[in-house]
Order: sequence, then C-alpha cells, then structure tokens
Amino acid sequence: MIDIGITKLAIIGSIALVVIGPEKLPGLAKTIGTLLGRARRYVADVKDEVKRSMEFDELKKMKDTVENAARDVESSIQTSASDFEKTWAETTAIASDSPSVYSELTTPGFPQYRHPKKKWRLKLGATPSWYKARAGTRTKALSGAARVARFRPHKVN
Repeated sequence: MIDIGITKLAIIGSIALVVIGPEKLPGLAKTIGTLLGRARRYVADVKDEVKRSMEFDELKKMKDTVENAARDVESSIQTSASDFEKTWAETTAIASDSPSVYSELTTPGFPQYRHPKKKWRLKLGATPSWYKARAGTRTKALSGAARVARFRPHKVN
C-alpha cells in the first residue's frame, strides 16, 4: 500500500496549489473525492459479486450432495419395500396353504372391533369426571322440581 504521511500530503497540496491555482483547487478536490468514492463503490460491488458467485457455487454443490443423498435413501427404501413385498407374498402363501392358521384368526370367539369414539357427537368436558366426583362438584344439572324434592325435609313418623 502507498504510505502517505502528513508531510507528503502537505508537499502534494502545496504543489497542487501552485500548479492549479487557489480558485480551481476546491472544485478539483471535490471532483477527485467523488471519483474516489465511485471507485471504492465499484470495487466493493465487484467484491460482493465475487462473494455471491462463490456462495452460489457452494450452494450448488450442497444441493447436489442433498439430491444424491435423497436418491440413495429412495433407492434403499425401494429395495427394502421389494424385500418386504417378497416376504409378505411368502407368508400369505403359507397362510393360504394352511387353513388352520387362518381359521384361528376368524373364529367367532374373538370380539368384534368397535371404534373407541362411538359417541363422537357428545361433548365431553375438559375436567375429568373422577376429579369432579372427588372434589364434590355437580356434574349434572337438576331441574327446579328435582332440586325441591331433593332438599325438602323428610317427615318423621
């Protein structure tokens, strides 16, 4: 890099003052400053463009490695699926050959499947009923007549 100190700047300034003149020197300094600013911006833009192209190349390489890994996983899944299909075909062939195994699975002694959400239209509360029973909260609303009958004093004979 160019090593410019205060003395060298003073010498350059004095020579420029003599050669150019005191009237044109501020305008020339302004023009040189704008040209230097443009040059710095241009260099910064070129650096950014080079950096972006390097990052783009790295992203392309990363994309290729991810695609290769995905292809490898897909091929391994396909091979395992074909192995599974072969074993499934073998076991179903064995099951169809021996009717005793199949008849044990379809005997009427086994309970029939029932979906666990049979009453799916019924709205269930968020608080469990066992907690409500233990805490002593009411779980069912009473009508007015039922409430009167419940709390009416009994006659003692």
